[in-house]
Amino acid sequence: MKISRNSIVTLYHRLGLTDGTVLEDTFNDEPLTYHLGTGELAQGLELALIGLKQGDHQTLDINPDLAFGFAEDDMRHSLDRTDFGPEYTLEPGLIIEFSTPTGETLPGTILEVSADKVLVDFNHPLAGEVVRYEVEILQIDNQNDKDDLIN
Repeated sequence: MKISRNSIVTLYHRLGLTDGTVLEDTFNDEPLTYHLGTGELAQGLELALIGLKQGDHQTLDINPDLAFGFAEDDMRHSLDRTDFGPEYTLEPGLIIEFSTPTGETLPGTILEVSADKVLVDFNHPLAGEVVRYEVEILQIDNQNDKDDLIN
């Protein structure tokens, strides 16, 4: 059985950068389960899984256009320092979770801090990066594909 566009896949994965930086690693922890086609994974990560079989172990480098996109200048915003509570020690590189008016959350990376302003980058922290994605496929459930054929 191979992974298809609606598969539910249980796997170990390691996500990092091509310089060897590891950002997330489940190989020594519990495996994760993803339902492809639901937006749980970036498009390129999903595409990298399609066609793999149980037991496959693969490492792939995924370009920004299929991973986390490219950084956009209009995603950088200057906010008032007073918008941040005293619990924050603001410094460049700090990633803070912000709430949008619709109630969603969005990570923002602090770029610059002055006495009255804070420059925040709301691009994904991995925007513009080639990411290295290593996976070991443990289990595949294609039941949803069968349901699609019936309906």
